[in-house]
Amino acid sequence: MSEQGKTHFGYQQVDVDEKAGLVAGVFHSVASRYDLMNDLMSGGIHRLWKRFTIELSGVRKGHSVLDIAGGTGDLAAKFADIVGPEGRVVLADINESMLNVGRDKLLDQGKVEPLSYAQADAQFLPFADNSFDCVTIAFGLRNVTDKDLALRSMLRVLKPGGRLLVLEFSKPTNDLLSKAYDAYSFNVLPKLGQLIAGDSDSYQYLAESIRMHPDQETLKEMMLDAGFEQCEFFNMTGGIVALHRGLKPW
Repeated sequence: MSEQGKTHFGYQQVDVDEKAGLVAGVFHSVASRYDLMNDLMSGGIHRLWKRFTIELSGVRKGHSVLDIAGGTGDLAAKFADIVGPEGRVVLADINESMLNVGRDKLLDQGKVEPLSYAQADAQFLPFADNSFDCVTIAFGLRNVTDKDLALRSMLRVLKPGGRLLVLEFSKPTNDLLSKAYDAYSFNVLPKLGQLIAGDSDSYQYLAESIRMHPDQETLKEMMLDAGFEQCEFFNMTGGIVALHRGLKPW
């Protein structure tokens, strides 16, 4: 934060207590076209990023998994297949529209057990201490007002030895790639948003929010400061996306 009581909403400075409502408006707007836009924006590569996340999660049969900002349920669906009926998968999202889209999508796929749903704020997770073997948050942390508070909340609900995985847009490692990515994000994404979702402003915000998100090393330090150990990150697609992983101490 640059001044007390203020935080970033994209490139704008807004009051801390206003950000959640502004972010909610973005995702209410894009929920119905979210999956289609993800495929168009990433050329389908987001599926590979999520597959890598699942591979590094260490989730096994019978585990409990919390997918925060789980949106339309891509990760939750895969985790449900892995943990089986003996396990537990909670799809959580602060945004009612996104949660409804995700729940309807998974029900349409015939996925019932072991899934449950919770409208929840990552900063104040409504779950008991030491509840989950794994917590994931994919493309959601950058929208959280107080990321440090959210990371501590995630640590609290993890079991000792449990894993946190944060999949998020990050900072490209190559200058040429970075310039091309900026040109794409600020010139193409809002136009795609207008064409497909009828909303260019929300995709302008999403592009700005990516630029305001902490880089790879900064987020790793934030996880360590929150109490995680053995923190590491894996760059994908030249650092456009990074997967951070940390463990809750025993």
